[in-house]
Amino acid sequence: MTNIFAVILAAGQGTRMKSKLYKVLHPVCGKPMVEHVVENIQSLNVNRIVTVVGHGAEKVKEQLGEKSEYVLQEEQLGTAHAVIQAEGILSSLEGTTLVVCGDTPLIQPETMKALYEHHHNQKAKATILTAVAGNPTGYGRVIRDADGQVSQIVEQKDATPDQQLVTEINTGTYCFDNKALFDALKLVNNENAQGEYYLPDVIEILQKQGEIVSAYTCTNFDETLGVNDRVALAQAEELMRARINEKHMRNGVTLINPMSTHISADAQIGRDTVIKPGTIIEGHSIIGEDCIIGPNSNIVNSRVGDRTTVQNSVVTDSYIGEDTAVGPFAHLRPESQLGNHVKIGNFVEVKKSTLGNDSKVSHLSYIGDAEVGSNVNVGCGSITVNYDGKNKFKTTIEDNVFVGCNSNLVAPVTLGAGSFIAAGSTITKDVPADALGIGRSRQENKLDYAKKLK
Repeated sequence: MTNIFAVILAAGQGTRMKSKLYKVLHPVCGKPMVEHVVENIQSLNVNRIVTVVGHGAEKVKEQLGEKSEYVLQEEQLGTAHAVIQAEGILSSLEGTTLVVCGDTPLIQPETMKALYEHHHNQKAKATILTAVAGNPTGYGRVIRDADGQVSQIVEQKDATPDQQLVTEINTGTYCFDNKALFDALKLVNNENAQGEYYLPDVIEILQKQGEIVSAYTCTNFDETLGVNDRVALAQAEELMRARINEKHMRNGVTLINPMSTHISADAQIGRDTVIKPGTIIEGHSIIGEDCIIGPNSNIVNSRVGDRTTVQNSVVTDSYIGEDTAVGPFAHLRPESQLGNHVKIGNFVEVKKSTLGNDSKVSHLSYIGDAEVGSNVNVGCGSITVNYDGKNKFKTTIEDNVFVGCNSNLVAPVTLGAGSFIAAGSTITKDVPADALGIGRSRQENKLDYAKKLK
């Protein structure tokens, strides 16, 4: 295999998005469009990736980091003008260059590989990825000669009425002989309706030079969707979501209602896990086998162990062990870690805390900035009082502790192993191991006093 290079066109401002966010950074299934494109290209083991940036360049660089090199297109004067910005990096190199738009996140790696192989097998100087569109309006048309060979690509605004009837369209993705590409770019002019330097003009230049120009037709038009506005963004989201969901189902995951299930492109889910309706799994979440997630749960950048249930709950940047139950209506905030056989029940919030194996916080409690040992029972309505208005403090609950209902544990405080906390207590001092901590005044009954209050 010869050297492969890639140029990603990502300089357009995307005015039709009507957004402060740079167009190619709009997410599809939780990941920016341009990052989908880069990762798809990386699967071809390319030697170098060059991303052409313009408006919002720094944010694109921040997102992609070292996955790409960058060149700046200060003025957006057309796609040919964009590619020639990479001249200083690529023009002297021998190999094949793949040119892809940064707003086409649905083109699969298999399609890019097939395009490259077709280009190589045809010994072409240029190969266009084409598709047949039901409604080709807005797309450049692929014009073939009497022998079926590509003769030129005509943009919509420059096409004659007959040419506008052509349904084979240019997807904006190409393979080029690298040196032929940069030589031809020098001959491109801007004598067209838009006054821009069009990359498709390279096709006609090479064809007139007698070079082999080929085309590879993508069998699935949906892959070639370019995202230029919010409508197309929603279409891309729907198409990719269906693709992701199908992958998981074919790998042994049950989705009760795929239409209402949103799974990020980077999520991993084990076999025999059941995802119930209304569930959203975001980021780099990893969910084990034989789990039940949902309904109506949101898991973000978290890890869930085997045979665990998360019902009607929100989990963010956290770890949940095996055979654990979360919810309904629980909230695990960032840096929460639950061991195995743990129970986090109705309306319980956990934040930046660790709970050991076999511990339970079953009802209406807040556990924040706490280290909770194994086999601990936290009674209904109990909270760790971790904030004094200026600083956060830690609560330590050692193994085998029983915390009675409606207890306030005022941090910093430690409850020793095996201790009991009487219901309704406010604990402000450490409780020794195996002791009973009581932090409430003795009850006093004032006979007939209620009559005075009435």
